[in-house]
Amino acid sequence: MAARPLLRWAGSKRQLVGVLRTYWRADHRRYVEPFAGSACLFFAISPTNAILGDLNGELIATYEQIRDDVETVRDELATFGIGKDEYYRVREMPLESLSPARRAARFIYLNRYCFNGLYRTNQLGKYNVPFGGKKTGSLPSPEHLRAVAHRLSGVTLVNSDFGEVLDRTIPGDFVYMDPPYRVSSRRTFREYDASAFSANDLTRLREWMDRLTSRGVEFVVSYAACPEGRSLEAGYQSEVVSVRRNIAGFAGDRRITDEVIVSNYRAIVQ
Repeated sequence: MAARPLLRWAGSKRQLVGVLRTYWRADHRRYVEPFAGSACLFFAISPTNAILGDLNGELIATYEQIRDDVETVRDELATFGIGKDEYYRVREMPLESLSPARRAARFIYLNRYCFNGLYRTNQLGKYNVPFGGKKTGSLPSPEHLRAVAHRLSGVTLVNSDFGEVLDRTIPGDFVYMDPPYRVSSRRTFREYDASAFSANDLTRLREWMDRLTSRGVEFVVSYAACPEGRSLEAGYQSEVVSVRRNIAGFAGDRRITDEVIVSNYRAIVQ
């Protein structure tokens, strides 16, 4: 059963899926994604064996609840109303008082109606993204939730740093890495919370690219075509793809940006 991604996510690679999926082969043993976010490539490929990891604990807990108890999440989601006032009421719910299923429903609800699919917290760890208006779409249907639960069935979900996820890889794995961008020349909405990449993280990413290669693990990295992203290319295959980005969350502020795709093997020509 196929499934569309459940979540909106800042920096999502939905527009690049057509290119990214050409790197996947049927003989790859397992799909591994350490920066899961909306996991749009995972849902497009629908691998039978996968690890999805992310440093965002609320995200991973939500996927776990959908996988393990989708009907309860659906029921909880149906209790929320629609509109700006309801959004802020739900946003102010104390997490410690919520059941795991209601907490997951809250995450899905806020993700759907927040500004531009952002996930951002204040210094106290409290979610603080404003209401996104009336053009964010509707909540996922019960059928959509069930399709996502089916796709997540049997998937290993990991709440950890990307290095811990990559340390689980074995020869024959396919790894897709889409880290938060570190663009020194500007700050973009794609740097959506305190987990945005540091210079040290970028160095670690490059080290892991070399480590995966030595392990016999094939990988693909997507990144902004900025100096930081281009620094990942040395010694590897790369291509630059232009995509239309909704930079500020409004249709009138879209523009064409370039993404660099780096890999340690060639894509399959379609």
